[in-house]
Amino acid sequence: MQLQHFKAMFDEENAVSPVIGVVLMVAITVILAAVIGSFVLGLGGSSSVTPQASFDFDYDGNAVTITHDGGDTIDAADLTVTGSVSGDITKVGSLTDVSAGVELVDGETIDSGETIRVVYNDPNTDKSAVLAASVAP
Repeated sequence: MQLQHFKAMFDEENAVSPVIGVVLMVAITVILAAVIGSFVLGLGGSSSVTPQASFDFDYDGNAVTITHDGGDTIDAADLTVTGSVSGDITKVGSLTDVSAGVELVDGETIDSGETIRVVYNDPNTDKSAVLAASVAP
């Protein structure tokens, strides 16, 4: 008799499938609502991208010339050249766009051992990134 009850326990069709199904449907609904809500409210908006560019540092005595070697064209208002000793070297002068072949700094006087950096300041956020750096000989 106990064997029949034991066998009946495994033949029974009642299980937790309906509960699991409901939990999965609720989870999918919540995830879809979160994704759609983030795009509607602008939380999933695009983020700004730091431009990719290379710069050449040419030293002549205690003077440096920095030239844009290639990469993205960058708005000059978003660039700053700084030194570890002299602070802000220049706001890139009267340039509007900095593209390949354009000189950012021409003959700026610097100290030996000074680290010179070309810094990109994102106009949409308060973030900045160093695009190039060099140590004066």
